[in-house]
Amino acid sequence: MRLYIEGPVNKYYIQTLCMIFFPGSKFSDDQEVTEDTPQLWVTMDPPGEGGVDVKATLAYRGQKAEAQRHYDYREGYTKERIQKIALGDAVTNVCETLMGYRSSWGMLTGVRPSKVATELLQKGMSKTRVKKELSKDYFVIPKKANLATEVAVNEARLIGTPDRKDCSVYISIPFCPTRCAYCSFVSYTSKRLLSLIPDYLIRLVRDLEATFEVIGRLGLHLRTVYIGGGTPTILTGEQLRYLLGAVERLTDVRALEEYTLEAGRPDTIDQEKLAVAREMGVGRISVNPQILCDEVLRNIGRAHTTEMFYKAFEIARASGIPVINTDLIAGLPGDKFSTFAASFDKIIQLRPENITVHTFCVKRSADLRKTGDGIYSMRGGDTGKCVDYSQIQCIHEGYQPYYMYRQKNTVGNFENVGFSLPGYEGLYNIYMMEEVHSIFAVGAGAVTKLVDYYPADGSAQYINRLFNPKYPYEYLDAAGEDAMKDKNRRIEAFYKERHLVD
Repeated sequence: MRLYIEGPVNKYYIQTLCMIFFPGSKFSDDQEVTEDTPQLWVTMDPPGEGGVDVKATLAYRGQKAEAQRHYDYREGYTKERIQKIALGDAVTNVCETLMGYRSSWGMLTGVRPSKVATELLQKGMSKTRVKKELSKDYFVIPKKANLATEVAVNEARLIGTPDRKDCSVYISIPFCPTRCAYCSFVSYTSKRLLSLIPDYLIRLVRDLEATFEVIGRLGLHLRTVYIGGGTPTILTGEQLRYLLGAVERLTDVRALEEYTLEAGRPDTIDQEKLAVAREMGVGRISVNPQILCDEVLRNIGRAHTTEMFYKAFEIARASGIPVINTDLIAGLPGDKFSTFAASFDKIIQLRPENITVHTFCVKRSADLRKTGDGIYSMRGGDTGKCVDYSQIQCIHEGYQPYYMYRQKNTVGNFENVGFSLPGYEGLYNIYMMEEVHSIFAVGAGAVTKLVDYYPADGSAQYINRLFNPKYPYEYLDAAGEDAMKDKNRRIEAFYKERHLVD
């Protein structure tokens, strides 16, 4: 796709809007232009004192659409916000005109669709007013405006008032027994790379010791610990005991708000591993079927069957770990509404404390992108029905939406939503997604987020990201060790420079 921009326009925002209507698009100023190449011209006049003027023109397959918009600045909205609304209105209009399609999320493109609702609620607007504003200004359809508002309300209740010294720890186990066809996470499945696990764990524990030492020395308040991947339960029972034992030695796990082990793959779960997890204080675990249809599971490269999921869930329930999460994915290749609805009904009968419903997302490095045809979908086929069904049934069965996020190139531009029985919400998910406090990441491929809600001028949130070595073999070499030491020095400097500690 070709973009032609004039004026103070955020090019990335325009690209994300275009990807709603042209999923999978690449943007290059050098690509050859043909009749099948969408071309978009966007012009924003230098903003005046009273408002902003925007013009958008889209040409595609011999057709052309044009839209001009003027927005006055208004009280309670920054000039930047009004400019973004004006751009979104014009671009969305021309794309809708030529493509004959309107996204259920309107012009909202970010990872956190409830962010706007949160901001409006913080200004003192009622829930009813917030829903109306989302529909009027952002073209969000009513049921999505309602969802965003409810998530925002629940998140605010759970977050409360963040303390500048709060933090969480994320522990990365970037190994899996097999690679799912839709996955793009940094996870490793070959026999040679899996042989790195023993050395990786030794190094990981050493870094955990250094990280917890920094947390203690700075007097920070550890809220949650999350062990993710990859598939952490690819570890043997003995290896899991070694890792969880280190965490138990380094902090009082019983004092944590939440301690999660993301088992994920049913084919890696057994009684011994979950007994170790329970003994070591883990209070939340994920057992993820993705779908309860063996044919679809085979198509996406999952190594487990429906029967194996039921067995794993039974082991998890019998372990005594109090909170179980299950993940489902709507819109998987080869799936349809009847299969998804039947899977969802079976999951809801099990009464897991958490149910997370994802929308299938076409990731850049996923195997499906290399081999599959027609995997990008603007409208999403049955996916919208699947998403709606899951949300209606969750509410009917007493589950509440407590966090939500979106990704680029999701089928039909739909969302991922976490539902919970009251009192069993996954707090780390909220803290991480909403960037409530610092997350210290340990292990290959993980990213530390240093968060301060009180910058020097008091106007905005401050975030600094520190990236760990991406691959396990990089993490294990001397340069990786130096990088981890440097990360801890930078963490300490962050807290001192921002006067968060003495």
